[in-house]
Amino acid sequence: MYWALPAVKASMKYLCIFIGFLIITLAASAQQSDSTIRIMSVDSFAVRKKPANDSLTKKHQPRKATIRSAILPGWGQAYNKKYWKIPIVYAALGTTAVVFDYNIKQYKKIKFAYFTLLNQDTANYPNVAEELQPFIEQNALSALRNGRNEFRRNIDYTVLVFILFWGLNVVDATVDAHLKEFDISNDLSLKIKPNINTLPNTGGITLALTFGKNQNAPKTIKKVF
Repeated sequence: MYWALPAVKASMKYLCIFIGFLIITLAASAQQSDSTIRIMSVDSFAVRKKPANDSLTKKHQPRKATIRSAILPGWGQAYNKKYWKIPIVYAALGTTAVVFDYNIKQYKKIKFAYFTLLNQDTANYPNVAEELQPFIEQNALSALRNGRNEFRRNIDYTVLVFILFWGLNVVDATVDAHLKEFDISNDLSLKIKPNINTLPNTGGITLALTFGKNQNAPKTIKKVF
């Protein structure tokens, strides 16, 4: 294998670890306590509410969050007031950009050395990068070709990862914006209770659906199985 392969593998390894960490972080953010969607309990479940006079619901539009995050990463998160996510977004994109810059520089140097040796351009031998001089001296044309191809593939991978991170930034902002329209209602509950039927030797389960703001006089619908 050529000289740069260990460095390339190490850089791609750390990038993959960072990608996994970011995806886990974004997935966990949907479960934060400040979200308006919470885990359903035994006695209650989430319902979508759209108060007629809720100015916050009217003003906050998921479409705006989507467009803004697509134009500028982190803008949609700022619109959703999730400012703590902005550094994560830029850390992901910045790391990918650094890896891309490293790969493209190495690719250009190895490409120049490869064609210099291929064309036997002795006048440009001194212009080959110092770390690649041994390959010129040993006439290692195949090693230079393999190195050039490897870095070319890594450039393609980093571009795809960059696009993936940009897309995750848009998806995250859109999902957060949609979740702002949801709420948990204390006036709606679903309870499961055992039931003894008046008929002989029969039993069942009662589902009680309770709704209404007046907890002292709730309206209940029962279903007996």
